[in-house]
Amino acid sequence: MKAVLIKNANIVNEGKIFKGDVLINDGRITEVSETISMKTADTKIIDADGSYLLPGMIDDQVHFREPGLTHKANIETESKAAVAGGITSFIEMPNTVPQATTIDLLEEKFEIASKTSWANYSFMFGGTNNNLEEILKVDPKKVAGLKLFLGSSTGNMLVDDPKILEEIFSKTNLLISAHCEDEETIKQNLEKYKAEYGEDISIEMHPKIRSEEACYISSSRAIKLAQKTGARLHVFHVSTEKETHLFSNKKPLAEKKITAEVCVHHLWFTDEDYKSKGTKIKWNPAVKTQKDKDGLLKALLDDRIDVIATDHAPHTLEEKNNNYLNAPSGGPLVQHALVALLELYHQGKISLEKIVEKTAHNPAILFQIKERGFIREGYKADLVLVDLNSPWNVKKENILYKCGWSPFDGKIFKSRVTHTLVNGIVVYENSKFPNKSNPERLTFNR
Repeated sequence: MKAVLIKNANIVNEGKIFKGDVLINDGRITEVSETISMKTADTKIIDADGSYLLPGMIDDQVHFREPGLTHKANIETESKAAVAGGITSFIEMPNTVPQATTIDLLEEKFEIASKTSWANYSFMFGGTNNNLEEILKVDPKKVAGLKLFLGSSTGNMLVDDPKILEEIFSKTNLLISAHCEDEETIKQNLEKYKAEYGEDISIEMHPKIRSEEACYISSSRAIKLAQKTGARLHVFHVSTEKETHLFSNKKPLAEKKITAEVCVHHLWFTDEDYKSKGTKIKWNPAVKTQKDKDGLLKALLDDRIDVIATDHAPHTLEEKNNNYLNAPSGGPLVQHALVALLELYHQGKISLEKIVEKTAHNPAILFQIKERGFIREGYKADLVLVDLNSPWNVKKENILYKCGWSPFDGKIFKSRVTHTLVNGIVVYENSKFPNKSNPERLTFNR
């Protein structure tokens, strides 16, 4: 493997920004210093010329749709879009077809990724009301964790039996990641709006149907169960200001038993955007109010919320263009997540150091990912160079998702990803993919 030397970078790492060079050999960072001389004649030199070098994003929640839903996306297409967006590792969800609710089905997904992924990968194992025996077989050193749908599930993945849920929480030593929305509350809200509007419900009713109350009831119930059983709980895509008060910043992340994630779309959009974006920003949980958006950012900055993810969940435009009741929830985000966060930096809302903390350092700490998430000597060289002053326009011609669209269509971003390295290989460079990646299955220090 060819050595790589990154020169003249503004390195953003562990709460600091400093000018320096980074040397990579055999896929690992071997030296970080103010100045490094070229070691061999065939070393690849990347002159950062003052661009910012970040550890690659670790996205802890994506839906890449393979197997079974590959008309929307697949591991190859979406991981390629991810590395173009600065994401070097991802954790994918179990609600594919078939669902990854047995060890054999989970390993089939790992096998697909080993052959086609552009980024490092892991997968969540899916919990159901009747697969505890399989859950207990999962090796926590080789699998990211257990995903439980406590609302908004597909297939048979809604875990709604309280006795089973408590048994899972009590017996598993896996990190439990949960989608928290109360189905009964949502059902009641939906019936109310159907009685008023029939089948012609507006997309603007989405945050009222999948309401603050539905989120809070479910999140608080899951947290109480985790506290009762001692389970390690991670609450996915917190979407309301009210929920943020369920989480604490009194302990360092490595010591927390209950943690939280916020997604890019909940930091970017509000219910005012339904007028122009329609079902393209229909997600579960729903995008809610400006108050919620502001509260999520505040909780992120004061460390009640621990990580930022995408919940990348593509659908075709044909599917999304249905009316409210028939349009699926979810949208593509991995290619544009980092540049959207950098836009918040340009607006003075978040620092570069905090972006790196929440997208790279903290996912590595939270999931106990081995040798990734930091720019450290000896660590895997998963790195991203960004130019903070190179505007570009999101348009169909440069969208890499298989579905071919983005909720950021037409947006001009001030920053762009210029280079992405996965395990020391330059897989993305100035809008091209010069080398095939050598991605690895993530392993965990547990």
